[in-house]
Amino acid sequence: MASQSNRKITLKSRPDGYPKLSDFELIEEPIPQPGEGEVLIQSIWLSLDPYMRGRMREGGTYAPSMELGDVMIGSAIGRIVESRTSLFSVGEIVDGAIGWQEYGVSDGSNLRRVDPSLGPLSTALGILGMTGMTAYFGFLHVCDPKPGDTVVVSAASGAVGQVVGQIAKIMGCYVVGTAGSQDKIDYIINELGFDAGINYRNEDVAQAIAAACPLGIDVYFDNVGGPVTDAVMENLADFARIAICGQISQYNLAEPELGPRNIRNLNIHKARMEGFLVFQFADRHEEGRQRIARWIKEGKMKYKEDVVEGIENAPAAFIGMLRGENFGKLLVKMSEE
Repeated sequence: MASQSNRKITLKSRPDGYPKLSDFELIEEPIPQPGEGEVLIQSIWLSLDPYMRGRMREGGTYAPSMELGDVMIGSAIGRIVESRTSLFSVGEIVDGAIGWQEYGVSDGSNLRRVDPSLGPLSTALGILGMTGMTAYFGFLHVCDPKPGDTVVVSAASGAVGQVVGQIAKIMGCYVVGTAGSQDKIDYIINELGFDAGINYRNEDVAQAIAAACPLGIDVYFDNVGGPVTDAVMENLADFARIAICGQISQYNLAEPELGPRNIRNLNIHKARMEGFLVFQFADRHEEGRQRIARWIKEGKMKYKEDVVEGIENAPAAFIGMLRGENFGKLLVKMSEE
């Protein structure tokens, strides 16, 4: 093994507002030893995702919260370096809830073998992983898009948003994305093929949406909540479909903002708003993975990754993501492939 110790990041204190570096602790311990029926995994790539902020709260959300001292929760791609079960062999690449640590032990129940032929290993955490499946099923099965629909995607350059927008274009939709910098707007239009982009930091979002979507919005894929969603709700078309994927604008507030105050528009436009979790489509993930992999190989879909190196840099990268500083799928490179 390359290292004789296991470095991990634990939850030291519960954040008040945006997390601070002092809310995390870097601990170095001996590499854990697998018991009978278990495997030892060395992490190669770690995924950093907005949902982790909710797990840092006391009381949890749709899943239990972390306790103080727990290893920060998260999915990682890793290589099995020791096996004491016939189910997995040394050298196999797996995806599992290993957390923010360089080595993890598993009984195999939370592991998925990764097929390297589908794409680079890092994509198994992004466009071919949970974020890609979130986009695929949230958009196609919750939003029920039709050719010619006007689609708005918030956080459009993010890990999920960039995939949603490209699927929408493949489905024959007119696509508008919101993002927080001109670089991100340029990327979604010039690289990903969005039809229009709105910078929510320096534009009147409601006016910009009305101008970009003169016939109203048929589909809204919501990653942010807050003022952007308020603006969308004022510009719905009849029978609009809204998928609530995330509410990142609210995650770091002591008390969530009151809203939506304009929910009456759902009634006026006979519209539907629906929340979902990627896990409810777990038995169909392979279908989505294979289809997205084919689109990538056919040149119909691109992806962007934002990579930091070393477990010690995970907390700062995570905090930056919550502030909108990442550009694409945020990953930590933990070891060499």
